[in-house]
Amino acid sequence: MTYLKIKGMSCQHCVMNVKKALEAIDGIANVMVDLDKGEASFEQTHPIDGELIREKIKKAGYELG
Repeated sequence: MTYLKIKGMSCQHCVMNVKKALEAIDGIANVMVDLDKGEASFEQTHPIDGELIREKIKKAGYELG
């Protein structure tokens, strides 16, 4: 399981945006986003470039912490 701190989430709409952004990346499965902790967790089915994850999160309007 991989855990990421996400900055900028303030509501359930934000949670869904982050979840959709991560689920759109090939190789990411079982995405969970916790608003209270400000983090997302997921499983990788194969290695994924961290920069790709950062770009997808940024494009959704958030930042990695």
